[in-house]
Amino acid sequence: MTQIINSLADIANRYDVLLVDLWGCVHNGVTAHEEAVAALRGFKQGGGTVVLLTNAPRSRHEVAKQLKRLKVPEDCYDSIATSGDSARAAMFRGAVGEKVWFMGQPFDETFFDPMELIDDPVTIQRVELEDADGIVCCGPFDPYADPAVNRPQFLYAKQKGLKLLCANPDIVVDRGEKREWCAGALAALYTEMGGESLYFGKPHPPIYDLARRRIAALGVDVDPTRILAIGDGVHTDIDGAMGEDIDSLFISGGLAAAETKTSHQPDPEALSTYLEKENASPTYTIGQLR
Repeated sequence: MTQIINSLADIANRYDVLLVDLWGCVHNGVTAHEEAVAALRGFKQGGGTVVLLTNAPRSRHEVAKQLKRLKVPEDCYDSIATSGDSARAAMFRGAVGEKVWFMGQPFDETFFDPMELIDDPVTIQRVELEDADGIVCCGPFDPYADPAVNRPQFLYAKQKGLKLLCANPDIVVDRGEKREWCAGALAALYTEMGGESLYFGKPHPPIYDLARRRIAALGVDVDPTRILAIGDGVHTDIDGAMGEDIDSLFISGGLAAAETKTSHQPDPEALSTYLEKENASPTYTIGQLR
């Protein structure tokens, strides 16, 4: 049974490293959550390390630029690990071939920027679907359109045996008051139709391997029992933490605010019903990161 807490400070002394989701926890896609920023600053001031762990389909450098625009200050975190970087590494190693059909929006095109960490990367060419060896999916062309609009292209791709590289396993995000579809929804549809989707973000192991490398690069040697994962997605953040056998803090006021009846804090009965339904077992729960 999850323990409802009032603030991160209540449990901070039990942990040395935080793996913190961004969207829905630290910002809402429009602006930073001031209480969350203060909580992370407090953790760092107490000697802790904060790694932002995001399913953003972009490099950590591009995410850092976005955080600056959203007024998330650099002094509330130490490093960033992104699904995009994990997926980009796989792409440049040839996971879906050299000729790829790209799904996403113009701001996602930095996904194809060179990666210095990859030795002898394959040369990636963006082509039309008919000429592709595989698919690189950073998200839908229209984030408000039902993913089913892609069925004709996916049927063709499945028949050709193309693999789909999913750069962001999230199904949806809330940008302010609007809910948008993410790459994970397209990958799920492709898999449902019989295609093969490759995942690199939460809850899948590659992004946690990347996070550990980021932690090591900071010179931090941490006991896994002293790591806490924080996020609002039960099937990304919480499932991922459970799979890695690390503790988790569920932010109920994010994607599941309605289901958990969260205002300042979740309704305990609604929270219990929701977690049981989703087969999720976070160590702790709080309404918002603070």
